[in-house]
Amino acid sequence: MKYEVTTREKRSEGFFWVQRIATFLAVFLLFFPQVSPTRITSLIGKNVSLFTSAVSYGSLTSEMGRALDREWISYGSVTLLYIGALLMLVGIIAGIVAACTSLGNLRLKKFGAPFGLGGSLGVAGGLVLIYVSYLQISATDRPEKVEPMFPTGFYIYAVLTLLMIVAAIAVMIMLPAADKKEKYYMEPKYKLFLMFLPFAMLCFVFAYLPLYGWRYAFFDYSAGGTLSADNFVGFKWFTMLFENDATKADIVRVLRNTLVMSGLGIATSWLPMAFAIFLNEIKVGWFKRIVQTFTTIPNFISWVLVYAIALAIFSTDGFINTAFGGNTNYLMGNDLIWLKMLAWGTWKGIGWSAIIYIAGISGIDQQLYEAATVDGAGRFQKMWHVTVPGLLPTYFVMLLMSVANVLSNGMDQYFVFQNAQNTSTIQVLDLYVYTLGITKGNIPLSTVIGMVKSVVSVVLLFGANGISKAIRGESIV
Repeated sequence: MKYEVTTREKRSEGFFWVQRIATFLAVFLLFFPQVSPTRITSLIGKNVSLFTSAVSYGSLTSEMGRALDREWISYGSVTLLYIGALLMLVGIIAGIVAACTSLGNLRLKKFGAPFGLGGSLGVAGGLVLIYVSYLQISATDRPEKVEPMFPTGFYIYAVLTLLMIVAAIAVMIMLPAADKKEKYYMEPKYKLFLMFLPFAMLCFVFAYLPLYGWRYAFFDYSAGGTLSADNFVGFKWFTMLFENDATKADIVRVLRNTLVMSGLGIATSWLPMAFAIFLNEIKVGWFKRIVQTFTTIPNFISWVLVYAIALAIFSTDGFINTAFGGNTNYLMGNDLIWLKMLAWGTWKGIGWSAIIYIAGISGIDQQLYEAATVDGAGRFQKMWHVTVPGLLPTYFVMLLMSVANVLSNGMDQYFVFQNAQNTSTIQVLDLYVYTLGITKGNIPLSTVIGMVKSVVSVVLLFGANGISKAIRGESIV
């Protein structure tokens, strides 16, 4: 179904693009503290973005305790600042609604146009409140204690807001009246794009935005310090990674642990598929649901609780020693620690990992099973010759992802099971980076190791993908 685009709609399309781009930039800058318009005093943390200011009142007042107690800053000014940030966030959300509906037909565009105007005016109102708060803080009797400052982000958002207001007014004027009998409609390609967009944004925020922290690798930085030309050291920490004997020894040790545990995980990666196949063969519905539920639940238990369970069973006062009269703490030893970690990880994740294979089994053509039955195949023959080949493409995709993540074991499991006796064997790369950066405070070197790990993981992914394409003729990239 397509609708005819009128001339007036075509003329308004340029303003729609202005509205979309301005809204996108406003959303993008929400998460960057450096351009936050709420940083009107040095007492607001350097890591407080506009989004954080709008959703957390405590983030604004976390470093203002003394200033508020001494009445250098009034609670009214901070509240005004918070309301302004919240109003800007709500206005930007309304702008998102307008930008999304602008991809539809005329009636959908007319529906979203008021959101565009209202949202832009809301952002403008928030900026006004922030400016008033700035004036109140600037009028304090102790400016040297408060250090008021006018943020650069205020000008950026002011320009974006002006563009949004102009575009919204132009759109409302230029769009013709929509036929009330016309239904709301949007082309499927735009629907799919909007469905994908939230996941792309989450991926950007949690996967790509943290890459901004890689800059610490080029500075002689310590917690609480600042980055400037004075402490810029270039590739000092990169060279130290390969020149310092103690660091090289630690890297070799944790790489050994990481590769062994990842190798064991890859070697047993077929277990979830096998479990899903056998689970699918259970014909008693209620028993099948019970088994699937009880094997999936451990995935939602934190590793801290898993360790609590292990402590209750395997510690000196645990169930095993109590039942059999022993006095051995099975959690403290270093024996077979890699296999122990593999066993705990398998117990915790096998049910959850099997879900994708259970879904894959439901997608196998049932006519294949019927044909195998006609040919005289038994249950195990159908499993081997029909189910397993049907799941192999899914298995190989998961295997490629496992190869790409061979250096990323996570740290939660190993952190809770770590003790003085097994540290040298259980410490993997992620745990080493955490210990180096948080416990020892060497943030630049831990950042360098994290960077190298990310680069190696990307290389492994493309390498495994190339091998898969050469051997199987299929790839995921």
